[in-house]
Amino acid sequence: MLESYYPIAILIGITFALGVLVTVLGHLFGPRRPTERKGAPYESGMMPYGPGTRQMPIRFYLVAVLFILFDIEVIFLFPWAVVYRDLGVFGVIEMAIFVFILLVGFVYALKKGAFEWE
Repeated sequence: MLESYYPIAILIGITFALGVLVTVLGHLFGPRRPTERKGAPYESGMMPYGPGTRQMPIRFYLVAVLFILFDIEVIFLFPWAVVYRDLGVFGVIEMAIFVFILLVGFVYALKKGAFEWE
């Protein structure tokens, strides 16, 4: 039974080995002579006015995380839809519970004002 997982294990091993190889080669052959001029921030060849980074409002990150969260949870609906007939009433009840929990989270985020952009 575990023989069917061998290709996945080989793929993970090759991926890990390739990541280690690229990191080691970059460390061995990469440039290592940092100077103040190389480390200076630039934009279009000119020194920037003020700090090189600007602060982003936390609301941007909150909306992005909520989008990813709800997007991933919607993905769980597709496998359920494929085996819908095989699951019967049990599958419908389980999916109703799942959607209800998802709806409670959505309403909570809505009440907290997470979807309001200023």
